[in-house]
Amino acid sequence: MAEIVSTPEVLGGKPRIGGRRIGVHQVVSLVVDGGLTPEEMAVRYDLELADIHRAIAYYYDNPEEIRAVQQRRREKIENADPTRPEDLGIEPRDTADPKPKSDD
Repeated sequence: MAEIVSTPEVLGGKPRIGGRRIGVHQVVSLVVDGGLTPEEMAVRYDLELADIHRAIAYYYDNPEEIRAVQQRRREKIENADPTRPEDLGIEPRDTADPKPKSDD
């Protein structure tokens, strides 16, 4: 059973299930606002059911914080340049060859 944690280097400091990169805002979007049951989410993401319930409890204790996270995410996506993966929170791949081959 994991705690809800916030660390700056993971998910930009958004509250998440400890030891995972699954944010409370994602649980809320899928379970509270979406159509998944807590049991379905636990199976789909290999989580303990208690972790899902803990994330939902965190949301109900801090609804303004999580709704603000969701709103910032929506705004970021709406204003993103689709040609810039980093605008969508995707790490761009390094596509350059490390060293060109010599013709020698």
